[in-house]
Amino acid sequence: MSPGKAKRYDYEYGKQGSCCVFLAFDPHRKFRYVEVRDRRTAVDYAEFMQCLLTCYYPQAEKIGLVQDNLNTHTPGAFYEILSADQAFELGTRFELHYTPKKGSWLNMAEIELAALCKQCLSGRIADVVQLRQEVLAWAGIGNQKRCGVAWTFAKADARANLGRHYTDVNKLF
Repeated sequence: MSPGKAKRYDYEYGKQGSCCVFLAFDPHRKFRYVEVRDRRTAVDYAEFMQCLLTCYYPQAEKIGLVQDNLNTHTPGAFYEILSADQAFELGTRFELHYTPKKGSWLNMAEIELAALCKQCLSGRIADVVQLRQEVLAWAGIGNQKRCGVAWTFAKADARANLGRHYTDVNKLF
């Protein structure tokens, strides 16, 4: 604002803060587990993973988990909340597979996050309490209806689309 000019208002809303949405998706059971957290720290990740295992897969000897390459998404995070023995035991129950840095679209949880954003988070949400309610309702409906991911990316598609990144396409997959 300056002398002789009218006061201007920005049309954009003011940011009220941020938070993190953790999501695990089991394509075989067509089950999604979602948590909204205030932050995205190693402690938050470890607590999410511990709850996932103890609440939903207590009898599982090992869980194969595909996840992104975020720096907090490592078994080392378990040592932030548990004793060394407990953290080691928890870490051995997960078989971690990391998506390529530019290939998060290969991760079904990322596909579920995209669906969450499109179906639930497209409008403005006033606060984290409302966000938690919306996200849990979305996950509940998906779990009740047993909505899955229609995975159509086959080996032949991988060879055709990703072959340029390999010197010998015949050795791909």
